[in-house]
Amino acid sequence: MTDQAAKLRQKLKGVHSHYHAKTIAVVSGKGGVGKSNIALNFSLSLASKGKKVLLFDLDVGMGNIDILLGKSSNYSIINLFENKLSIYDIIEVGPYSLSYIAGGSGQDHIFFLDEQRLKYFHEQLELLMREYDYIIFDMGAGVTRETIHYILAVDECILVTTPEPTSMTDAYSMVKHVLLQQPIKFHLIINRSRSKKQGIDIMNRINSAVNRFLHHDITPLGTIPDDSAVTDAVLAQQPFILHNPKSRASAAIESLTNQYLGEPVKKSNDTGFLNRLRRLMTER
Repeated sequence: MTDQAAKLRQKLKGVHSHYHAKTIAVVSGKGGVGKSNIALNFSLSLASKGKKVLLFDLDVGMGNIDILLGKSSNYSIINLFENKLSIYDIIEVGPYSLSYIAGGSGQDHIFFLDEQRLKYFHEQLELLMREYDYIIFDMGAGVTRETIHYILAVDECILVTTPEPTSMTDAYSMVKHVLLQQPIKFHLIINRSRSKKQGIDIMNRINSAVNRFLHHDITPLGTIPDDSAVTDAVLAQQPFILHNPKSRASAAIESLTNQYLGEPVKKSNDTGFLNRLRRLMTER
């Protein structure tokens, strides 16, 4: 184990031994809606409020959390298997002590693990479950037969979409695909909204459609305005809540994070996520 990994493990060890991390998948119906940027800034916002957060980049072939942070990661999830590293070795530390695991190239290998590697992966994940308040998975756009296992295993999903009609249609299709397999709680974020009213109207329309045709509710979490400060931050390779804390987008992230934290916390039992993931991946 590297010195950095040893220090991280010691820092985390026993901090939340009475907890079980809430697992969240950040998803979208299509690419290009700003999902990873929202996942990163939301994770940082949680961390800024004293929460222990791990952001896990599972965006197959498009992992960019480290790029958005302006960081060059030493390791990615691939090194966990190819170099037989500990999960602590591949965890990087960002602003507000946010922990994150970079995706790297060829990441789709983790969705096709043999029995031995799958067991090792689950053992490594189990080490983290009692050490964080939140483990957030930044998933690839849409749903594939490989990524559906993670989406169905988490405690809840955060769905990111934009006001574009194709984005909303794909978001609904994504929710339908998941809910037809099993009920799961969805939160909804409308990104790049021209106004708060437009965002609220879209949230209501999507929720109404899901309720009517799928007999399920989506929890509106908030809207992120179409703000040039976000583009400026991406070009500067900084999270927008750090690059321009007073921007409209930063205020919106702050607001929806407060709303999220204000909701009753309902967590599964200590091994719920891992048991579900293990079952789903061995049944494939």
